[in-house]
Parts: sequence; structure tokens; C-alpha cells
Amino acid sequence: MKKKYSYIGISFIILIFGIYVVPKVVKKFQKSDLVTFNKVPDFEFINQKGNTITNKNFEGKVYVVEFFFTTCPSICPIMNQKMIAVQKEFYGNPNFGIASFSITPDIDTPEVLNQYRKEHNITSSNWQMLTGKSQDSVFDLSNKGFKLYAGDGDEKDGGFEHSGLFALIDKEGNIRSRRDAHGNPIMYYRALEESGFPDQITALKEDIKILLNE
Repeated sequence: MKKKYSYIGISFIILIFGIYVVPKVVKKFQKSDLVTFNKVPDFEFINQKGNTITNKNFEGKVYVVEFFFTTCPSICPIMNQKMIAVQKEFYGNPNFGIASFSITPDIDTPEVLNQYRKEHNITSSNWQMLTGKSQDSVFDLSNKGFKLYAGDGDEKDGGFEHSGLFALIDKEGNIRSRRDAHGNPIMYYRALEESGFPDQITALKEDIKILLNE
């Protein structure tokens, strides 16, 4: 009789284990409902330490991409304030990174980028500030690779223009995003408040967490 009860007890434990554990295991291997876009193209740039950084350095990581320049007098300081909030949220997480591409490589040398980091409280070792060999290479990556506009602009904007959007990249190197209230993919996340629309930094942080758990 005792043996029979022990079998019942074991069966009960297995049942409870299945109820609580199996759904979590299944969920871990399910993809989220975030929309998947194109893969990020191959790139090779130099970071603030003078080291070569490519897209392979971000393999298996979730990361956020922005295009900026250190002498930008308008939107860049605001964008990087927002990115600082993202840095703080995921500080020390080895599976998360940030890539900030300068669109003025002639000005933004590794030394300039390193000084910019110090002046703007950029302290994460997983936040790469990147400069290219030529402006054309950065414009190609921005305009053709990410479909985020970058080009010449008015003097009041520092002589250049670029998007005020952040791109979210998953562990497999794909651009990802959530859908808006109407079910349309947003593709990128607004770093700025525009025409009455709030920024999307809270949404960005939520979706980073989703991708980290995929």
C-alpha cells in the first residue's frame, strides 16, 4: 500500500513540475511577435580605442544602433541622453551592446570619440563609438544598410543631417521592432518627441528585454 502511495506522490510531483516548468521551457524557444526586417549588412569601423569593430563583434548580442556626430548642435545631445538611459538599464549585461556611428569621420577620430565619452558619461564597455575611413562609407551604411537618412545639412545643424531614430538588432543580426496601435511595424524607435508624438525609449527598453530572452 505504501508503495502505491509513493507512486501516486511521484506522479503528482511530475505533474506539478510539468505545469510550471514545461510552459517556461516552451516559451524560451518561441520567437516573440516583434517584427523581423532585413539583416544588418557587414561593416568594419574603428572604435574609440582604435580597435577594429565589425558586425561579428555583436554576434549573439542584442544591440541598438544610432548615427550621430560629436559636433552636432541639435539632436545628437538629446539622442545620447536617451541612450544613456538605455545604457543604465542594461549596464554590465554582456549580451547587450550599443553602436554609435559617426557620420563625420574626418572630425571624429578615435581620440575625439574617447573624449566625447568622458564628457557625456558614456561608461559601458559594451557601447562602441565608431568612426570610418571615409564619410561615404558611413553614409552608405546609414542610407543603404539601415535605411536611416544621413547627409549634408544646414550650418545651424552643424553642416549635416541624420535621423533621430534608433535601430534595434537581435542576436541573429536582424533589425526588429514592435507594431504600433494600428498593427503597423514601426521599424525604428523615436529618440525624440516629434509633432506631439512622445519618444519611444520605454518601448525600446521593453523590446530589448524581450529579445534578450529569445
